[in-house]
Amino acid sequence: MIVYHLSTECYPIAKVGGLADVVGALPKYQNKIKGVDAKVVMPFYNKPFVREHEFDTVFDGFIHQRGNMLQVQVLKEKSDVLGFELFMVRIPGLLDRDNPYGYQDENYQFLAFQHGVLHWLSAMEIRPDVLHCHDYHTGLVPFMIEYCPEFAYLKGVKTIGTIHNGEYQGMMSWEMANYMPAFDSYKWGMIDWNGLINPLASMIKCSTAFTTVSEGYLEELFISFRGLESLVRQEFSKAYGIINGIDTEVWDPKTDPMLDFNFNSKNAIAQKKKNKEKLCKEYGLKPELPLFAFIGRFATEKGADLLPDVVWKSIKQSFGALNIMILGSGNTYIEDKLKEYDYTYSNFALDLGYKEHLSHKIYASADFLLMPSRVEPCGLNQMYSMRYGTIPVVRYTGGLRDTVEDISTGGAGLNFTYAGVDDIVHAMNRGLSIYNEKNIMENLIHANMNFDFAWEKSAEKYIALYNN
Repeated sequence: MIVYHLSTECYPIAKVGGLADVVGALPKYQNKIKGVDAKVVMPFYNKPFVREHEFDTVFDGFIHQRGNMLQVQVLKEKSDVLGFELFMVRIPGLLDRDNPYGYQDENYQFLAFQHGVLHWLSAMEIRPDVLHCHDYHTGLVPFMIEYCPEFAYLKGVKTIGTIHNGEYQGMMSWEMANYMPAFDSYKWGMIDWNGLINPLASMIKCSTAFTTVSEGYLEELFISFRGLESLVRQEFSKAYGIINGIDTEVWDPKTDPMLDFNFNSKNAIAQKKKNKEKLCKEYGLKPELPLFAFIGRFATEKGADLLPDVVWKSIKQSFGALNIMILGSGNTYIEDKLKEYDYTYSNFALDLGYKEHLSHKIYASADFLLMPSRVEPCGLNQMYSMRYGTIPVVRYTGGLRDTVEDISTGGAGLNFTYAGVDDIVHAMNRGLSIYNEKNIMENLIHANMNFDFAWEKSAEKYIALYNN
């Protein structure tokens, strides 16, 4: 079975969020299953990984986008160092930039990427068994292979669409249809939703099947999906919830090269303490106090707008008997407010931006990880934290409720119901109450480290879906 994963992100080449981690791991674990050959196709980026590895040009052609002739090159990484074949699509001026997102012509980029991929596959007569499309950036592929005459060679290829985050749907005006490859005009309704081209809606309509990254998130989409609730209900017969896994080869505290002190479940208590002491010393925190951490984008869907008040209220209520550390960026107001608290409170530390190595150190050092998400399709941070013996403090939503059970019902995490400051602080206070209970804390650390979130089970579920 030959599977091509199409995505704008893939770790370690280009990462903005969890999408990259999934696409960088799922194909690798699928390839461990007999008879499966999974590959990844993504845009070309001017990134260190590209400069540090050798590539062969396996295709060089042209596509037309509203009268403009665009060169399309497909480069293959020579060594398959990631555990799968990696292909990068380069289009000078569109797909040769530093970052995946943040450009005013994103719609052109994503359309050109999808067009370029299908042109390459058709021209070279490469017919996969499955095209696995990740998020709206590749959401028009199922439509194109069925209704664009240019890709007649691919017609009938099975397509899977995975919704990593339904908050982003890629909506654009119908004027952008002029930049798409010619399609059967009477099928325009397959890409339309409420008078706009909606790639995510099109993916749901046209794919053979579609998945969400947790069962809990699929349930939520039936009642809250930014206007697509009726569509997902209509297409529910081909909807599946498959929880993400984590790459346990990358996220392994025993071998992680980014940690100062590696550990396993047997020596976790002592080694986590050493990691915590070093991190606290670096950021001016007190290692004898419990350390709560947040890692992520400063987005409202992540509950990041609540963080300034959470910092202020939790420090005030506890009389400073805790440490809080935040790693992230993305909203100027939140950043400025947290900078103010970083200056004001000696037991609060802030590091703006995203630093992969620092995130690993925090997971290995923190006692508790905060995830006050309003929306969390799956969530990987809670799995990383548990793998590293850190107790997740999460809102009971989406994939978080599928992976984190509260200690009151036999689990090893702390749950709260509402995305509000009082609920978050109350959950943190529960953490404070058990922090000095040595036996409880040690049991929770060991319990979390023993959870199995490896990709093997989920990879097998995807293969079963492909076969079905």
